[in-house]
Amino acid sequence: MKDIHEVLRRKQAKYAQLTKQIEMLQQAAEKLREVAPLLTDNEEDDNLVLSEVEEEGRPNAMAAKAGAQGGTQAAPAKPNKGVAPRWP
Repeated sequence: MKDIHEVLRRKQAKYAQLTKQIEMLQQAAEKLREVAPLLTDNEEDDNLVLSEVEEEGRPNAMAAKAGAQGGTQAAPAKPNKGVAPRWP
């Protein structure tokens, strides 16, 4: 049979650890509540920037499609020095 004092000591240590974790989570939740409005404001700005980037990238993508559908294959372009090749 286990010593009851040892079992009690372990349970109290575990309880103290859980209490500390709960307090840390509550503090993190409070900080997130403060930051949440700032994040929602930035999401609108991010969506605007993303839509602008997508619009800029469309002509290039269409030109690449048209070139690929033309039936002629161009020689692969040599990569610029200092630019790492993109892997699929």
